Amino acid sequence: MRRTVFNEDHEAFRETLRAFIEAEVVPVYDEWFAAGQAPREFYYKLGELGIFGINVPEEFGGAGLDSHKFEAVLYEETARAGVQFGGSGVHVLLALPYLKMLATDEQKKRFLPKFVSGEEMWAIAMTEPGTGSDLAGMKTTAKLSEDGTHYVLNGSKTFITGGVHADKVIVCARTSAPTAEDRRFGISLFAVDTKSEGYSIGRKLDKLGLRTSDTAELAFVDVKVPVEDLLGEENKGFSYLGHNLASERWGIAFGAYAQAKAAVRFATEYVRERTVFGKPVAHFQNTKFELAACQAEVDAAEAVADRATEALDAGELTPAEAASAKLFCTEVAHRVIDRCLQLHGGYGYMNEYPIARLYADNRVNRIYGGTSEIMKSIIAKDMGL
Repeated sequence: MRRTVFNEDHEAFRETLRAFIEAEVVPVYDEWFAAGQAPREFYYKLGELGIFGINVPEEFGGAGLDSHKFEAVLYEETARAGVQFGGSGVHVLLALPYLKMLATDEQKKRFLPKFVSGEEMWAIAMTEPGTGSDLAGMKTTAKLSEDGTHYVLNGSKTFITGGVHADKVIVCARTSAPTAEDRRFGISLFAVDTKSEGYSIGRKLDKLGLRTSDTAELAFVDVKVPVEDLLGEENKGFSYLGHNLASERWGIAFGAYAQAKAAVRFATEYVRERTVFGKPVAHFQNTKFELAACQAEVDAAEAVADRATEALDAGELTPAEAASAKLFCTEVAHRVIDRCLQLHGGYGYMNEYPIARLYADNRVNRIYGGTSEIMKSIIAKDMGL
């Protein structure tokens, strides 16, 4: 079945990216894994490669493209190599859409050139201890000063990917109390400089997977945020957060499909080389049937992921469609990666093998960006149920 989602430009980018990964990431990835994060200087290399500027307008140093297909290629190539690019995914997939959508011309001139170069890495801080998916229940506050020059930020956030290395963080905070009619009212977004007095990084969280992606707790004690760093309008933050959920869930869906595809590749290579009872593991019917079933599921996930990509680029991906793609692709990846690990036997449980790391990395896909249960609720509501 011929795939039509990518053109010659995407394939040229794939070749460049694959060579970069082989030269700059694979040789040192074990060191990153042991350290629990990619080194800060690696992000400068990504900036030089142009990864951060693909969807940034040319006037701010980017390529000026309006497509997620290059990101899709990146998902496929990092999964293929069994590596991650640290916390840089949040920088591009999550933070950039808010800057493009909400930042004023003056803010874009300040923020985007350093965003593109990797000089300033961005993260986004939504989740708080005790709130989870209930963003309307956040307690972090940002109160306008008496002279109206700045907001005073107080509170804490957790599970902030990219939080250790971030230079700027989009922080969600309450600027007004919720109303009886709308508990989502009163949330605003701010571009917060991590060097600000009162801003502190707590624990670097010890995660099951995504070990090279730095994830942290953040705390704010009387942090002064200039009024010039408010993103969008005050009290309308919740609607902004909802606006970008479709693209976020597309990214998780496509990444999960890419991981499943990589798992089949890893398992196929392994069973051809590994021998038991004097024969390659690939010789046995059970192995053939398991991998054939996995390949069929990956083919289906690829079709769903590609269709969602085309819809996203066309501006037509609905929240329910994004939820459906995320639910399907993440559940497929869960099943496929588990079966491919099983084919590795005991070696599949060893972190020196890519399948073991992939197994751990994949698990969060059914949690972040909205759990599988939340996805089902969204789909059911769209069905009129």
